[in-house]
Amino acid sequence: MRRTSSKARRRLRAWGPGLLLVSPSLILLGIFVYGFLGWNIRVSFTSWRGQAPVYDWVGTRNYSELFDNERFQIDVRNLAVFTVVFIGGSLLLGFLMAMLLEKGVRFEAFFRSVFLFPMAISFIATAIIWRWLLNNGSGESTAGLNKLFDNIGLGFLFSDWHKTPSSWAIAAIALPAGWALSGYVMALFLAGLRAVPEELKEAARVDGAPERKVFWHVVRPMLLPVLMSAVVILAHISMKTFDLFYAIDQGNLRIDTPALYMWFTTFQPGFFARGATIATLLLFGIALVIVPYIWWSVRTERRK
Repeated sequence: MRRTSSKARRRLRAWGPGLLLVSPSLILLGIFVYGFLGWNIRVSFTSWRGQAPVYDWVGTRNYSELFDNERFQIDVRNLAVFTVVFIGGSLLLGFLMAMLLEKGVRFEAFFRSVFLFPMAISFIATAIIWRWLLNNGSGESTAGLNKLFDNIGLGFLFSDWHKTPSSWAIAAIALPAGWALSGYVMALFLAGLRAVPEELKEAARVDGAPERKVFWHVVRPMLLPVLMSAVVILAHISMKTFDLFYAIDQGNLRIDTPALYMWFTTFQPGFFARGATIATLLLFGIALVIVPYIWWSVRTERRK
């Protein structure tokens, strides 16, 4: 009995000060993050509409009605298109910039800063810049990228961007989003490229492997964790992005997403239950991306 109590005291001395130090943060995190998430999920099962709270129980009615909602179906499609274009473009641009810097260029620190700078700008500021760049005016009112294309003789590239009647208008918003995040992806890939031991690449070269095979068989497999991290980060950012769409063109239903729909349905007509339902679905969508990645990361670490 004394031995057990002695062990407990030692554990308390070892863990107690650290636990006491972080306990305020844990309490606040539990209340203002997980507590509010739980409250939001509870509201999604009610019929709350208007300013007065309603905590009745309607089961999954809000979810079934939402899945039958035509606007929500369009929003989900828009989100899928945006996510694919955004992730693909950011990965490609970020990887190309990382490869250029990895080869060793003059003023590398300057170029790294230039590539990372867009990430330091808020999505609101990014949207204001790109709202002008994606201007679809014609004639004297032509501006932004269309004006640039016209001046350099590439007028055939003129586009209405996100204002086009096409159902693919949402893809245009991947341009500012990719511009903002490609520098971050570049930093991830650059760190991954420089983490590959030079001895492994030299050994492959000594065996007669050309550079493309050195990359494919030596470098590429070691970049898989970086690629997975980048995809997960970009995917969850794409699902929760709101301010970029709102600031570029909040009234354009062609670039409407579940995040925008959640905002408008909650704070304009006061459908709090429906807004909570959309927020809950977004939460589970993000969890479907992050949880498998965490599971894969833990398994990988245990194998090591």
